[in-house]
Amino acid sequence: MKKIALVGCGRISKRHIEAINNTEGVEIILVCDINEERAKATGATLGVPYITDYKKITGVDIVSVLTPSGLHPRHAAEIAENTDAPYIVVEKPISITVRESYELFSRIDKAGKTLLPVYQNRYNPLVAFTKELIDSGKLGKVHQFICNVLWNRNDEYFNIDWHGTKELDGGVLYTQASHYVDMIHFFFGDLVESKGIGGSLRNLDVYDSISAVCRFYSGVVGTINATVDVYRKNYLTEFTIIAEKGTIRLSGTNLNKIDFWDVEGMEQPDMDFTIDHVYGKGHDTMYEYIANERWDMFPSRKDILSGIAVMEKLSY
Repeated sequence: MKKIALVGCGRISKRHIEAINNTEGVEIILVCDINEERAKATGATLGVPYITDYKKITGVDIVSVLTPSGLHPRHAAEIAENTDAPYIVVEKPISITVRESYELFSRIDKAGKTLLPVYQNRYNPLVAFTKELIDSGKLGKVHQFICNVLWNRNDEYFNIDWHGTKELDGGVLYTQASHYVDMIHFFFGDLVESKGIGGSLRNLDVYDSISAVCRFYSGVVGTINATVDVYRKNYLTEFTIIAEKGTIRLSGTNLNKIDFWDVEGMEQPDMDFTIDHVYGKGHDTMYEYIANERWDMFPSRKDILSGIAVMEKLSY
């Protein structure tokens, strides 16, 4: 049984708690948050001890860092340097800049620990299926893609102290749409060039809406539009691929639904891609890999660093 400590008891911690509780071979034995009231409440719910200083963590196999985005590099590095946990799980994004990513890996290496980034959308069945389809060559040359992440985050959401700040949030491509930026990087590789235009339509320190045009070394061109300014509730998540031998449109929660399928020599797959959770079920899969020590299922360092570079290029 692998023992886990959670650092950060905010919004995303509930998804991790649920995933860990659904997975055999892993268990939460400690929680930590700088806000003692929040840490105490989470600990009481789980029936485990709580602390407010992550440097005092001891006796665990995994520490999951679930703190504000801009604090991930410092928190993960200090946990690696000051605790005996061999593996550090870090929620997306592992950092807001490429420079911070390199520094984080350097400090993790010097501490003799291993970084495990959270890329849960890669484990969603339809995303994994699409990746295999592209790599197999069955679509022929991919010409273009269109990705739209049109969501709502209300004023209450941005009243949380770190949301909407340049230092800790990074903007819509980092804190909301980062997994879709990762997805186009996962599918198509590294950027040759891009042009993004962003707006802070709600007077935040960061962009709450971005439209970007991209060209990849693979020759693929496409657009990604992301916003958190949709009225009242999330409206749409969609991804379209236009290729030499087919056209596919995906939509739904975490892209779990095929809306259009026209692929040469292939019927639309008769598979159930249903995901009944707003975050998808990728966190469950990730903790299953941890329980079974499938470290090979996590992205490589090169992959992680080039993905952060894509996000940085599109955001600034």
